[in-house]
Amino acid sequence: MKRLAPLLATVGLVATSLPLLTAPQAAAAQTPAHMRQKPDWHRCSPDQPAAYECATLKVPLDYQHPEGRTLDLAMSRMKSENPAKRRGVLLFNPGGPGTPGLRRPLALNEKMPKDVRDQYDLIGFDPRGVGRSSPISCGPLTREEEGVGGAYRPETFASDVAWARGIADKCREKSGDVIPYITTRNTARDLDVIRAALGERRISYLGYSYGTYLGTVYSQMFPQRTDRFVLDSGVDPQRVWRGMIQVWATEAEPAFARWTRWAAERSEHYGLGTTPEEVSATFWALVARADREPIVYQGQKYTGDDLRADPSLFFSPYGASAAIRYLKSLAETGQPPVSADATDRKHLPTGSGTGAWSASATPGSATPDFGAAGPAAASDDEGGATPVYWAVVCGDTDAWPRDPEQYARDAARDKVKYPIYGDFASNIKPCAFWQRPVEPPTPVRTRASVLTVQNEWDPVTPLASGRGLHEALKGSRMVLALGGEKHGVYLSDPASCADATVNAYLTSGRLPAADVTCQDPPPFP
Repeated sequence: MKRLAPLLATVGLVATSLPLLTAPQAAAAQTPAHMRQKPDWHRCSPDQPAAYECATLKVPLDYQHPEGRTLDLAMSRMKSENPAKRRGVLLFNPGGPGTPGLRRPLALNEKMPKDVRDQYDLIGFDPRGVGRSSPISCGPLTREEEGVGGAYRPETFASDVAWARGIADKCREKSGDVIPYITTRNTARDLDVIRAALGERRISYLGYSYGTYLGTVYSQMFPQRTDRFVLDSGVDPQRVWRGMIQVWATEAEPAFARWTRWAAERSEHYGLGTTPEEVSATFWALVARADREPIVYQGQKYTGDDLRADPSLFFSPYGASAAIRYLKSLAETGQPPVSADATDRKHLPTGSGTGAWSASATPGSATPDFGAAGPAAASDDEGGATPVYWAVVCGDTDAWPRDPEQYARDAARDKVKYPIYGDFASNIKPCAFWQRPVEPPTPVRTRASVLTVQNEWDPVTPLASGRGLHEALKGSRMVLALGGEKHGVYLSDPASCADATVNAYLTSGRLPAADVTCQDPPPFP
């Protein structure tokens, strides 16, 4: 009892003094603990600049029960070197889902114009579940399991179903207690924890590809905390997420038609046909030939399905022409074209048959991704990429069909409607066997004064998707770079005509009076 006396006295003192708390004190007492953290900044690495600092916050696994289990959230910063001009913080997301962003402030710091850079502390972070933010696992996964699925054929559909079910089962077994909470809505809540930890009333934000959807969700959940937002290479919020995979198929068709015209105009060099129809026939004849007798390249065999597995290829007429000429020569002679060079070879598919492809539009990547774009940071830790991809894509929405036969019907239909990639896009995915989402997707109803940015021939988030984002976000403005072929616009190409408008917005906070359309120089003279 003697030991308890001081404690009882303290309790009594607190009880009698509670009515005397000021309003700010009372508000602070009611603020959840995860919103009252202070980052413990330290130098990220001895081999990196001292100005590049890191810290780790704790965020609730389940925001409905914030007192429960927590996840680590790794964040980084590079402070403004001009405090007199500093406006606040600029958070950055490079895409994904499943792409880390901890190191990206290093690249932003080098590429941003000084008048923009001075206004912000640059903030990077690894989203929950990936990199250094409590990475999750579904592994070990095979190469095929790290793709987004193959072509539809009735005779192999049973194995497609087994592939999809196997990934869902592995993820449930390895990380089933965490995966339901790896969602875009929870990542948006994590952004707000970062905002609070930094002591900011509002945040500015630069998001690429999947990062545009994350930024959209934040703008809807926390509109009063949304400052200057740039959403680059847009995800259409009405298409999440099956529709975003299917848009690769629908938009590959006009890109393919554009390529056939381009190659026909240069028939003397590429030898693929003198008319668009002849170029198209050359490609489909090559696909049929590879189905009968696979093309051998560096010891690997490429079937016709492998040649269709990367629709991003056709968004670059030069890349498609180089790749198809190269493969055609291999099929006919066993040798590459006489004039082929390393630029030709880098456009070749890998023959994995997964249908996966990279955000940089380089064919054959096995990483399923709506796009790691913008200024790159070397050696990012990719831990958790594939599990986070499926956790978000399957867990954000309950719109995925649960009947495998629905996928078979859709894939057979779309193979006819969109022959380049339609069956890949609509074929069965692990989401058919995923656990039900813990909450519905975010409705996009609140006006948002944000700037959306888009390349005309973006191969990963095509123009139709970027326009869908702009239309959904009432109050936004759009910058469209005609002729642009990259995934990711701002700071990705020094010649981009869009950068000036983005710089002006980030500097002044004023949106253009109307949408802006500008013309990029040709990517290849």
